[in-house]
Amino acid sequence: MGKVVDIDEKDLKNGVLGLVVALVEIIKEALRLQAVRRMEGGSLTEPEIERLGEALMDLDAAIEKIKMEMGIAESVKAVRDGLDSVVDDVLDTMLNPERWVRQAQEVR
Repeated sequence: MGKVVDIDEKDLKNGVLGLVVALVEIIKEALRLQAVRRMEGGSLTEPEIERLGEALMDLDAAIEKIKMEMGIAESVKAVRDGLDSVVDDVLDTMLNPERWVRQAQEVR
């Protein structure tokens, strides 16, 4: 007979929704960086800059509303913290190639 896995449906939904919202936040930040680059590069008109700014503010407000209404602010923060840690490790390894050698030697 198989083992029964007890999964709290609310925790699972909050975790998945937290992950989705965290990914949307990351995409939003990438869009914001791209918008700044285009503004600095002079490839956007004033009306385009205004529309882009308003759209990003609306997205910020929508994300915050979802986090508050669904009670997932902590879940999103936990996902973001975890992702930040992974990215920091990857960047550290890329910027410090000698770390690769050390890690490879430790595995042996």
